[in-house]
Amino acid sequence: MIAIGDCLSCFVRQASEATAFCVPDGERRGAVMRKVLEELARGDWSLTPPAMAQIIHRVIRRESGIADPYKDFKARMNRLALDMLPHLLRAADSEEDPFTARVRLAVAGNLLDASSSTAMSDADIRTAFDRVCRCECTQGAARALSDAAGRAQRILYLTDNAGEIVFDRALIEALPATKVTVGVRGSPVGDDATLADAEVSGLTAIVKVLANGSDAPGTLIEDCSPEFWKVFEASDLIVAKGQGNYESLSSAGQHSFFLMKVKCACVSGHTGIPVGALAIREQNGAEAAPRNCIMP
Repeated sequence: MIAIGDCLSCFVRQASEATAFCVPDGERRGAVMRKVLEELARGDWSLTPPAMAQIIHRVIRRESGIADPYKDFKARMNRLALDMLPHLLRAADSEEDPFTARVRLAVAGNLLDASSSTAMSDADIRTAFDRVCRCECTQGAARALSDAAGRAQRILYLTDNAGEIVFDRALIEALPATKVTVGVRGSPVGDDATLADAEVSGLTAIVKVLANGSDAPGTLIEDCSPEFWKVFEASDLIVAKGQGNYESLSSAGQHSFFLMKVKCACVSGHTGIPVGALAIREQNGAEAAPRNCIMP
């Protein structure tokens, strides 16, 4: 279990970032941050990081009066991803193993989170994608995912960020579409993808997309809608994007593939994956030890 006390600096940084997006006045930003810090101080530190982050983002939305502080940033990431996708798909599909190439592309999509992308130019992001998509270490993990998808009866694919969801589409198109349901956040939280982003990405045209009913930056099953909960329980394979989904579901027990960028020392210590690495982590309940594939 990751301790909330180890996450305080990240919570403060994320809150400051979100407040800067939606509150232009410096004095007002300070007042909003004071409310956030008060909530952190009196909050339940036994919660998972996504559950605490959910509370923090609610405070920011309430105090700022802005329902979606990251709206403009998410639109930028979606536009950039859609512009990049045709070239990257042509390159992926020209490889000897197109499925593995699409897996790499989906993993690389986790680069498009606000914590890193706000400081990166579009050109920097393109360069980072080109580098990651040329790495060769995902073949074994991709084969394991392909085999698991072939055996599964119901696949639940959990998205993470806007922009990234466009590259998720590239992988989802290579999975058995009739088996796949895609889960997105139920309402805006941070730069996470919602149903609106799924529509922009084109996913709603090819698979069933289900909003999970929650505004947590992860998948807190107890906070999700009954409809989503039933789909989750019925799925025999989970493909989950991003660290928030890992933090909330790593103990869930289902056969899962977590595709993510490791953003902090806490998750690095929990997984054995270096901070900053892009990785695929397979977990199969109690049947086998977790397996990591780390992308340079």
